[in-house]
Amino acid sequence: MSSIAALPRHAAPQPFGAHLRHWRQHRRLSQQGLAEEAEISTRHLSFVETGRALPSREMVLRLAERLDVPLRERNAMLVAAGYAPMYRERPLDDPALSPAREAVELILRAHEPNPALAVDRHWNLVAGNRMLPHLMAGADAQLVQGRVNVLRLSLHPQGLAPRIVNLGQWRDHLFERLRQQVQATGDATLASLLEELRAYPVPGDAHDTRLEGEHVGVALPLRFRTLDGQVLSFISTTTVFGTAVDVTVQELTLETFFPLDAVTADALRRVAAGL
Repeated sequence: MSSIAALPRHAAPQPFGAHLRHWRQHRRLSQQGLAEEAEISTRHLSFVETGRALPSREMVLRLAERLDVPLRERNAMLVAAGYAPMYRERPLDDPALSPAREAVELILRAHEPNPALAVDRHWNLVAGNRMLPHLMAGADAQLVQGRVNVLRLSLHPQGLAPRIVNLGQWRDHLFERLRQQVQATGDATLASLLEELRAYPVPGDAHDTRLEGEHVGVALPLRFRTLDGQVLSFISTTTVFGTAVDVTVQELTLETFFPLDAVTADALRRVAAGL
């Protein structure tokens, strides 16, 4: 696997300066560039980064905002600077998150008769609409029991991979998304998942089919063969809650599939009518 920039994981907690330097370098900013963004002196920023000066809580949040640091990592920066975490992390079934949960469920239901799902930061299935089980049908039972990881289910040779017509293109797309996540968060679990997925065997003809309509980071076409042999064509898009102030909600991703042709749309309507 190619080298991935991540904050070093040591037994001892990392000082605030190490967190700051990691994110500054990851965003490809010089100390002068970040100082200008944060409207502070380069000298003061240097002192904070090297540990010669302690940042105020307001300064930690200002720097994290300028560096577009995810909420989970903003909490880590606050703790490293000696302050309490600011952003709460609660399970999605917490009563306080009921508005967010209801919004997710509404979007998933409204997307029927097309498949849609929601995953957490490690790509574990959080929720899906009634159409999703029809795509998952036929996968090895171990892949769909307990906590279902949708990337593992999608790419495992005993999962859905043998039925994805443009498997090579789909793998490349998912790997790039996952690589970007690892770079953005330094999450060891995501890095391990990427290594696992890359080790899965791939048929020799996996890259023979590449579909038009791919927009990196926006949408990707998917051609999928059902258990009865029918080929369905989708375009896949993702949505995140960019303005969330709760760690759990910010890390949710909605994946929605739209039919690319009339055959697929008709097939989905027939399935939905029978539910």
